[in-house]
Amino acid sequence: MEAPDEVSVREQIFHDRVRETIICVLFFVCLYFVSYLVITHYKKNSEFPIDDSEDATVNRIALWLCTFSLSVSMCAVLLLPLSILSNEVLLSFPQSYYMQWLNGSLIHGLWNVVFLFFNLSLVILLPFTYFFTESEGFAGSKKGVMARVYETAVVLLLLTLLVLGMVWVASALLQDNNMARKGLYDLWEYYLPYIYSCISLFGVLLLLLCTPLGLSRMFSITGSLLVKPRLLEDVDETMSCAVFEEASLSKKLRNGTSCWMNVNMEALRNQYLSTQANRIALEMRRRASPWQRNLGYPLAMLLLVALTVVSVLIVCFHVVELMFDETAMPRGMKGPLLGAASFSIFGSLGAAMQVILILYLMISSVVGFYSLPLFAKLRPHKQDTSLTQVIGNCVSLLVLSSALPVFSRTLGITRFDLLGDFGRSNWLGNFHIVFLYNILFAGLTSACLINTLTWTVQRELIRAFGLHKLPMTVSRSTVPLRLLLANGLSKIH
Repeated sequence: MEAPDEVSVREQIFHDRVRETIICVLFFVCLYFVSYLVITHYKKNSEFPIDDSEDATVNRIALWLCTFSLSVSMCAVLLLPLSILSNEVLLSFPQSYYMQWLNGSLIHGLWNVVFLFFNLSLVILLPFTYFFTESEGFAGSKKGVMARVYETAVVLLLLTLLVLGMVWVASALLQDNNMARKGLYDLWEYYLPYIYSCISLFGVLLLLLCTPLGLSRMFSITGSLLVKPRLLEDVDETMSCAVFEEASLSKKLRNGTSCWMNVNMEALRNQYLSTQANRIALEMRRRASPWQRNLGYPLAMLLLVALTVVSVLIVCFHVVELMFDETAMPRGMKGPLLGAASFSIFGSLGAAMQVILILYLMISSVVGFYSLPLFAKLRPHKQDTSLTQVIGNCVSLLVLSSALPVFSRTLGITRFDLLGDFGRSNWLGNFHIVFLYNILFAGLTSACLINTLTWTVQRELIRAFGLHKLPMTVSRSTVPLRLLLANGLSKIH
């Protein structure tokens, strides 16, 4: 018979596993519900027929798989913030009975589950979704959903064999043949970490390109959402001019004759829409309170500048650390020691700043990704995004979000080491790659920030002093300062 102590230990382990499973399932269900709302907000309604046809069934299955992948992306984004916050909570309440469920085993299990679901979504589910929506069944077979499933399964199997063969050939060229031949029979321990290492490297390189661009774009996006304060501007007078101009253009459009060319009418219509949008913006500015006009926009801009500058300073400090401290290199650990010490030298305040910076960089990277000309066509639009675009967006967000933990640890935004297979990428131990990556990020971000701030100041000065009325042949960047001041003083008088 088993000893009572051994039975109690086994029961405790069983209860811990059940509790962790329930917490993970509830957390993932919440993210799945949010992901479903996001996708249905952008998805075309016309692709969901009312009748229960074959295409409707295929679209519903594709929607479920895309929702699952998007929820995995959200979970990957929240991995580091939740881990950092969990450590600070355990530090603040070390003996709390209600916080015993929050432990290193739960956090480590969550990282492993996200890694598993990431590979499942990227390698199997999303390719299956795309081929499933494009399939029609084999020629001569009975039409139906199952015929499309069979065709998709065959195509996906062939694609998987092709990818595994390419990985085997690449590993045979880069490593010893015996090692590559041994890894051929070890799918979980060899292929998946190797594939993820390549994908994470591609993801962090994409983040290196998207994040600085997104950080600069955040200023213009925030400015479009808030009411800007205007220097030397009479809102009522500008509003009256806009109303008169809109009325004049509207009259011209109504009285347009057949002798007008279609090109001229189209240009006039575009001018009318631009004037109407300007008039609506002026109405919003006039209705806004003085506090909202003069305080909200500057505070938002200062907050964005502060977050960007802090990020650059942290990366610069990490560059110095890399040259003198080997522990500054990103690495993986088997299990987190939660509640032992804070991951920031500033305690809970520094941990909260790390969480804010990680989420801010992720938002900026998404903004920068959709600002790139190559990926601008993937940008989703409300109720006007096709199913193929939804799949492409899910793939892109999955790659970006899964690379976020590696990205944040490589830049030194946090000292929380990577858990599970996230830290098994071979290139993380290469000092030259990590060092050069930090230098490039700091340089690109600084250049984008300086360019954005200087151009914003120039634009406001040009608008305020009326230099937009100068001839188009004159470059605004070459206007002398004395002409700028003279023009502005004449407007004031």
